[in-house]
Amino acid sequence: MMRFLISTAAHLVGNAVGLLLAAALLSGFTIAPLALVIVVVVFTAVEVVASPLITKVSLKKMPSLMGGVALVTTFVGLWVTEIFVDGFQIGGLSNWLAATLLVWLGALIAGVLLPVYVFKSLREERRN
Repeated sequence: MMRFLISTAAHLVGNAVGLLLAAALLSGFTIAPLALVIVVVVFTAVEVVASPLITKVSLKKMPSLMGGVALVTTFVGLWVTEIFVDGFQIGGLSNWLAATLLVWLGALIAGVLLPVYVFKSLREERRN
């Protein structure tokens, strides 16, 4: 149970970092301050649901897509989140492409570093 909570927290924080990175670097990419938590939760939920579906479809129909499943999942997550959450806008086509890469990269880096540094110290404190 503890591993699941740590994984979920790391995923949420990683996506928040990726979304904030895109908001900071892209002029048309905006997240209203009050909508940030909702955007992160909806985006993460869409990614969690879409990832196995996209993986399954790509295995059967387009095996060459397997390397880009994370990017496709990020794009789908951004698209669905923009549709359903007020206070979240991505902008033009160049912003869509750049946002997909930035959110994916930010979430990837945070997802690698958080468990190693932050959550490791929390586990050690819990043991003591």
